[in-house]
Amino acid sequence: MKRIQKIGIYAVCFCLCVACSADSPFDDWGENGMDGGMTPGGSSGSSDASGTLLDFDVSWEDIADNSYVEIAETIITDKNDDEYDDFIENSSFASSIQIAFANGSATVTGSVSGVTVTTNGAHVTVNASVAGVEYVLSGSASNGSFKVYSDKKFKLTLAGVSLTNDSGAAINIQSGKCVFVEVKTETENYLADASSYSTVTGEDEKGCFFSEGQLIFSGTGALTVTGNYKHGICSDDYVRLRSGSNITVASAVKDGIHTNDKIIIGGGILKVKASGDGLDCEKGFIDIRGGLIKADISGDASKAVKAETDITLSGGQLILLTSGSGVYEDNDLSSAAGIKCDGNLVMNGTTLLVKSTGAAGKGINCDGTLSIDNSTVKIITTGKQYVYNRLDSSAKGIKADGNLTINSGTIWVKTPGGEGSEGIESKSTLTVNGGDVSVYSYDDCMNASKSIVINGGNIYCYSSGNDGVDSNGTLTITGGTIVSIGTTSPEEGFDCDQNTFKITGGTILGIGGGTSTPTSSVCTQRTVIYGGSGSKGTLLSIQGSDQVMSYTIPRAYSQMTLLFSSSKLASGTTYTIYTGGSVTGGTEFYGLTVGGTYTTGSQVATFTPSSMVTSVGNVSSGGPGGGGGGWHW
Repeated sequence: MKRIQKIGIYAVCFCLCVACSADSPFDDWGENGMDGGMTPGGSSGSSDASGTLLDFDVSWEDIADNSYVEIAETIITDKNDDEYDDFIENSSFASSIQIAFANGSATVTGSVSGVTVTTNGAHVTVNASVAGVEYVLSGSASNGSFKVYSDKKFKLTLAGVSLTNDSGAAINIQSGKCVFVEVKTETENYLADASSYSTVTGEDEKGCFFSEGQLIFSGTGALTVTGNYKHGICSDDYVRLRSGSNITVASAVKDGIHTNDKIIIGGGILKVKASGDGLDCEKGFIDIRGGLIKADISGDASKAVKAETDITLSGGQLILLTSGSGVYEDNDLSSAAGIKCDGNLVMNGTTLLVKSTGAAGKGINCDGTLSIDNSTVKIITTGKQYVYNRLDSSAKGIKADGNLTINSGTIWVKTPGGEGSEGIESKSTLTVNGGDVSVYSYDDCMNASKSIVINGGNIYCYSSGNDGVDSNGTLTITGGTIVSIGTTSPEEGFDCDQNTFKITGGTILGIGGGTSTPTSSVCTQRTVIYGGSGSKGTLLSIQGSDQVMSYTIPRAYSQMTLLFSSSKLASGTTYTIYTGGSVTGGTEFYGLTVGGTYTTGSQVATFTPSSMVTSVGNVSSGGPGGGGGGWHW
């Protein structure tokens, strides 16, 4: 909830004896918020007992090319499989024509009935009406090209060829049929096009390596493409990269790889630097099953991976860097993004690293539903809000217009850019069923329009300017360990406005200037809400018949409200709240220690939870439910 909405909701909580401070992880990060940070994964970090460090970055070198371990694809042998024809192993190319470029000309060796090869200097044109032909390119030409008209699919072998065309595409396939492009083992191949084209009337020619039909890349040789006119590699149908491929788009004026129907990556290494998008499927989907993909995208509103429909990430490792600002286009604001999915996004078994530094940049921006399973996701967005007239767009870590579900994996998000910079956001329902989730944001760490449901996982949220967990609808927690930190009043650790807040399990701690109050009538696990004294670095502990919890307050508050819920809170048991002292042993999670041995500090209050929600001290809270319980000041 934004500040303007909260004014007037809360009365003054118990005031701390220290003045309000701007203490936050920014203090440890330096001016741009990138020098230090939170140590995700469950520990509070080495030197800061408050547990607010988030210490990670994303760079091109995070995964070295030579450290990537390829997992070979399974070759499809079932003729009834839709992908059967994509595997070169299922086709035969008995005829071969060799084309060698040298000294401004091309030498053609071999002939096939039904194939005509013409040359004009180092510009080669093929007209073919027969199947089963392989064209082998080698040598170099500073002004040369290879162009094909074919009624049948064919194989194109790059066997150490270097082509630069000063008037058009380096390779131009004017055929709607499948082209198997094999980059021969232990060869290096280079393609570059002109900055302006002299095209044939009525023919498309949209990139350095262009095809009207499907392009299927295989082989373990190296291919480097430079797109000086538009795209690096472009198909008006689809592009597929087989395992073992090694392709670099060194630069592209527009997209690195651009297709109409789909992009499938089964493995290999793909590196793209482009001013437009990295991978762009204009009308269809993207399916990444393996491989190492690195994209460095510099254009305003450009995306590293973009699909008109769905994106599936079921393997592989992706490092996506975007630096472009937001722009106003088509009567709306558009932002750069690591992944932009206009349909649904599914992640399972993938490593995804994204860093977006431009204004309003997004890590993941999904128009449909988004689900994350068994994946490692690290996202940093550092850009400020982008404003055009009365429109504005802010940086986001992970954003979905539909339901967003995290089932398992490790998800770290850092969005320190300022107003509106939220960590994980769903415009519908946000559900966490498991995994390790650590978020540092300027604005809300976790936000949903309809509902937030937490059923499990280890979740840490630290907002430097708003709420930790903020649902504009209902909030339900049934399990997991959650530490959620909002800033000073009127912001909260847990905020669900005046809607139902249900707790039935989990170990839950929220701290901020206020809190929404759990709805007693639907809760089955007890909660205590405490408004009391303390300051940054102070240990606060709740003790009963056993050590319930100890927590190191992460920042200074002029007023503080702490919510704690655990199965350890029992009816009829008297608990004492202490400040100071020390704790050893136990299980620690971002400043929250459960179990262990507590050395007594100063007693500040006692309470006996006779109802589901007990208030202790001068507590101000929003939302339904709550109340009851005996407290003693």
